Amino acid sequence: MWRSATVSLFKNAAKKFRTIPNPSVVCSSSSQLALISRFQHFSTPKPSFLVSQNPRFFSNLSPDIDGDDDSTIESAICSPSESEDQHFSPISDENDGTQIEGFEVDLDKSEGFEVDLDKLESVLSLLQSSGDAVGSLESSFNAMGLSLNEEFVVRVLETPFVPANNLIGFFKWSWKNPGFSVTTRAVDALVRAVCQSVRRKDTYSLWDLVKEIGEKENGVLNVGILNELIAQFAKLGKGKAGLEVFNAFGEYGCEPNADSYYFTIEALCRRSIFDWALSVCEKMLNASSLPDSEKVWNIISWFCKGRKVKDAYLVYLLAKEKNKYPPKTTVNFLIASLCREDGTISMAVEMLDDFSGEERKYAIKPYTAVIRGLCRSKDVDGAKRLLLKMIEAGPAPGNAVFNFVINGLSKAGEMEEAMKMMKLMETRGLKPDVYTYSVIMSGYAHGGMMEEACRVLSEAKRNHSKLSPVTYHTLIRGYCKLEQFDKAVELLGEMKEHGVQPNTDEYNKLIQSLCLKALDWQTAEKLLEEMKQNGLHLNGITRGLIRAVKELEEEGWATEELRVEA
Repeated sequence: MWRSATVSLFKNAAKKFRTIPNPSVVCSSSSQLALISRFQHFSTPKPSFLVSQNPRFFSNLSPDIDGDDDSTIESAICSPSESEDQHFSPISDENDGTQIEGFEVDLDKSEGFEVDLDKLESVLSLLQSSGDAVGSLESSFNAMGLSLNEEFVVRVLETPFVPANNLIGFFKWSWKNPGFSVTTRAVDALVRAVCQSVRRKDTYSLWDLVKEIGEKENGVLNVGILNELIAQFAKLGKGKAGLEVFNAFGEYGCEPNADSYYFTIEALCRRSIFDWALSVCEKMLNASSLPDSEKVWNIISWFCKGRKVKDAYLVYLLAKEKNKYPPKTTVNFLIASLCREDGTISMAVEMLDDFSGEERKYAIKPYTAVIRGLCRSKDVDGAKRLLLKMIEAGPAPGNAVFNFVINGLSKAGEMEEAMKMMKLMETRGLKPDVYTYSVIMSGYAHGGMMEEACRVLSEAKRNHSKLSPVTYHTLIRGYCKLEQFDKAVELLGEMKEHGVQPNTDEYNKLIQSLCLKALDWQTAEKLLEEMKQNGLHLNGITRGLIRAVKELEEEGWATEELRVEA
């Protein structure tokens, strides 16, 4: 009889608490039965059986108990060995907790509050099954006759898989209940639960509710709650809303911390609102409140991508002052970004001084970026000094670094210095490449020194079996500039002998020079036929130019003949 009563009681308990999250079932041995069931919120790490199964359904914990076989249920209740297999452990009178797979869980006692488990189950069942029908919830809650306290509300808010809008609706209704006072813990639980949602509507509804709480309940909101909201808006790409939360800190008596600045900057940069992000960053710098190193370098990267490199550099200086050292990739990215603008290259040069020892030996990328930027801004002397400094203290310069300086010297017309730099390059064991010879020939040709350019061409032929079309194009353009078209045509034929096929642009410019300056349409026609044989196509404008010069010359001959006859 005792056994049948026990079986009946266990059946009813199993059905009753089928939707209760995280239940703890405690059984006694032999003939006595004590069934204790409590709601308990578990923080991570959770027991394995709660992770792998739905925590809301009691039946999932022990499939065998959910059947109708009395013998199976009786065995599950009264057999200690089988109970252990189902992860249930007996409790002695001296133990006021429950042991579940190595986790000791206190029974349902929380600061003196008693939670009505029946009503809690009813509330959760209603919230989970009501979908978006928020309007119909209040009448249902009113009919339940709930006695609310902080523990009850927090238990509801911390239950997973409840629609976010239903949680907001429940909290609003609870706030109207005279037995419940809004607390920081309850608001924090609500914000964390709703921020699991990816719906923008839910987040904006939450923010409206938090604003109302901040206006009516003094001292309830804290920095953590507001930061969670800003981070959620950043995740959703809502920069203006994130800034609105940030600007409300003072109104609610909260002081922004490092994460407050970071999440706000992130929200604004995601929407490319860099001017507003800079104003927040300025406040962060004035407060000397920086987040951890990884977040600092995220800020620097965002500003670099938004072309706000000066501000990124200021963040870098403060981070260095706070001993928050960046990863190499971020430093290199900042240096390269500073080198894109003439007014910020000096900042990049200063950053190079932060490289020392073994780190400097492998800093070839940032040094190369700075030298390239100096040459682009026509500060060739500064680039040359930095190159010599690299030779002296490292990192060892390669062909690219030398080529940037040689190109800058050639464009500036300092050909003697360019040749010295090429000789220095060779003494370092580096072989001048085709680009090196081409830029030096370009410098000589631009100055009309074609003999010197041809000597460089001869040296290039000795050191390289195949040259680039650009190498010959430089000289052809120089000869055309001096109106020495025969040498230009001769050089065009030499290209093919050395395995360099002239392109359409090469023919086009030479034909235009022949027609416009030398009026030599015959040579131009020969080059046109040569193009056809090589499968190249001349544009219609240049074709028309050849015909026009030819017709103009024939008309001149006809006029001259008439004069002779007369």
